[in-house]
Amino acid sequence: MNNKILVVDDDLSINELIKINLELAGYQVVQAFDGIKGFALAKQELPSLVVLDVMMPEVDGFTVAKRIRENDETKNIPIIMLTALSQLNDKVNGFNIGVDDYLVKPFEVEELLVRVRALLKRTNQIPKSASVRELQTIGEVTLLPEQYSVRIGDKQAKLTPIEYDIFNLLFQNHGNMVSSAKLLKDIWGYSPDDDIETIRVHIRHLRSKIDKISNGKKYIETIYGGGYKLNI
Repeated sequence: MNNKILVVDDDLSINELIKINLELAGYQVVQAFDGIKGFALAKQELPSLVVLDVMMPEVDGFTVAKRIRENDETKNIPIIMLTALSQLNDKVNGFNIGVDDYLVKPFEVEELLVRVRALLKRTNQIPKSASVRELQTIGEVTLLPEQYSVRIGDKQAKLTPIEYDIFNLLFQNHGNMVSSAKLLKDIWGYSPDDDIETIRVHIRHLRSKIDKISNGKKYIETIYGGGYKLNI
């Protein structure tokens, strides 16, 4: 996997600021200043990660993210979305499209670098559950780390890297509650108080996939005010 990052932002100063700091951190950087060029470069360069602004003329970031997810060549590229808006609906819309992480402008450059490192570490490696020291089968439930999939009985669900890591964390702690704070820390690498909605959106997508292969059993339980538990 290359260490090339695509930055898509129509604000020249912000785009350059991100580029300079990513390059100082050792990454190769490709720049686009509008959504049309951004999607074209995503297909052409196949970067390890895309840093994508929301508010751009003609084609906005949501549209670009959706096109990236719908294209077979680019659908697995992780996306960090940038926006000057802090409204909850913008985060939910981004996560529903398939955005992996979200950063609200103005942001500290070091915070962006932390998010980039955490996201690349998570998506560029075989999940931790590939280790023989961790459980991979309990009852009818089997983890398939190389495929980012879960099998229940004779049915299988393909998950995104984030969904897989969430399920794996719940799986390794099955029968016990995993707090929202632990999920944020272990999966995203940070634990801001205002990002609980991040977990809720991803859990909702994960639960819908698991429910389709679970033969009616509800595996993922929400512990209100606390976190989530996997019942096997």
